[in-house]
Amino acid sequence: MNREDSLGGLAEVFKALNDETRLRILKLLENEALCVCEIMEILGMIQSRVSRHLDILRRAGFLTAQREKKWVVYSWNRERANPYHLPLQEMIRLWLNDDEQVKEDKKKLQQVKTMNIREKREKAVLK
Repeated sequence: MNREDSLGGLAEVFKALNDETRLRILKLLENEALCVCEIMEILGMIQSRVSRHLDILRRAGFLTAQREKKWVVYSWNRERANPYHLPLQEMIRLWLNDDEQVKEDKKKLQQVKTMNIREKREKAVLK
């Protein structure tokens, strides 16, 4: 039996969900991919803290990470990584949509998208 198919695998998945910040990140990423800098801006957190949360979600099977130019972009993992994350992901998609913090995060997401943070940071690095 794989670790993913065991009690330990299920416990790891639930540990990943046992944090408000990680739930906020999942709700942000449910419809689009974001880079760390965009998530930092929305959550108002430093890079190391956001990266730590993203890594926990990735290891639990909820997220994928893909390099785009200089950025690592995170999105929902829609492929089976373990027996647990896909059914839970569907529940998360349905849950928390009326939560005030989630609504505020989605509003900030729209602002961040219009700010083109990735492009601005890329230009600043090239200078």
